[in-house]
Amino acid sequence: MIPLIPGVAGALLVAGVLGILLGLRPAPIEAAARTPKPTRRRTSGRTRLLLLAGCGLGVVGWLVTGWVLAVVIAPVAVIGLPLLLAAPPEATRILRLEAMEEWTRSLSGVLTVGVGLEQALVATLRSTPGPISGEVQRLVARLRARWDTEAALRAFADELDDSTGDLIAANLILGARRRGAGLASVLDGLAESVAADVRARRQVEADRAKPRSTARWVTIISVGVLVILAISGSYVAPYRSPLGQVLLVVLLSAYVATLVWMRQMANGRPLPRFLDHADDGAGAL
Repeated sequence: MIPLIPGVAGALLVAGVLGILLGLRPAPIEAAARTPKPTRRRTSGRTRLLLLAGCGLGVVGWLVTGWVLAVVIAPVAVIGLPLLLAAPPEATRILRLEAMEEWTRSLSGVLTVGVGLEQALVATLRSTPGPISGEVQRLVARLRARWDTEAALRAFADELDDSTGDLIAANLILGARRRGAGLASVLDGLAESVAADVRARRQVEADRAKPRSTARWVTIISVGVLVILAISGSYVAPYRSPLGQVLLVVLLSAYVATLVWMRQMANGRPLPRFLDHADDGAGAL
């Protein structure tokens, strides 16, 4: 019963450190305000499988090494380390930006043949890149359902939820209001600007990938060495005592905090949007 006390204390300490780290993360207030119906997050089958495997590894580690804390460390490591060491969502944002640039250039090409804006938007549906195909499909569906063009474009911008998407939608809204020539050239210039932004972001992401890869390999090697020493070596024997278990939790928590800090620094902050929400009315940009 005595060895169980430091294990429970260590588990509570790990939970407290993770709670503090999650609490310090900035909350996306504006994005949450735009969400009309919040949905409950459900644990995926893959997460449940990883949790089950981690619990099994923790029990085996406890029986082999005598570390009660292994029951807590193994599930946290199996689920948390892949999340901390995986690539941040910046790569997905870059793909969406690239898709916006390609779609804007395609729309500009269609407008040069002299068709109207609504007909041009419908014509680009087949050639829309995959990352934004859903948004463009819903935009076309709204236009076919006799939505006002400006309202449909504002809803399109809300679904893209990106400052670049706002810029594209704003130019299209102005084109829908004025119905004059020159929108194709404006969109072509905007596509060039977005392409330059994509190139810059890809370069930044390539530079960020190097330290992330180094941290990934250092973590894998450290975990491997720790497992081998825990099974066969006497170097980690002091950590089997209650005080050693507490010190182990402190050291592992510090390492995890470092990984979280590194990931936070690698996450880019998206630029704020400037278009009003579609439900606020279509009176102002």
